Amino acid sequence: MKLFFLSFTLLFLFFSCSQNKAIHITEFSQKNINNAILIDVRTPIEYAKGHLKNAKNINWFDKNFEEQVKSLDKEETIYLYCKAGGRSAKAQQRLLDMGYKNVINLEGGYLAFVAK
Repeated sequence: MKLFFLSFTLLFLFFSCSQNKAIHITEFSQKNINNAILIDVRTPIEYAKGHLKNAKNINWFDKNFEEQVKSLDKEETIYLYCKAGGRSAKAQQRLLDMGYKNVINLEGGYLAFVAK
């Protein structure tokens, strides 16, 4: 019985730690980036039409995306957003696969931010 509970606890911890972190973009505040990095993964054309204050543009579709993010500290919190949430979710998974520790997807994307 103890082995069952130990196994259950270990499985629970494993799956709860491996889940991607996300918050809705309307819950995001500039205060969140005091000790973090904010990245807009949209194209430069989309970024030029409007973006969140202090956001760095690293285009998800750029063939050098991985090279560009390598300059970021893997221990620092990184917030990602795109137009609606799809690209930023993919970018989040890529960063996690590259060893970044705290990557947060801003769900809803820029469209939800300007609609609020």
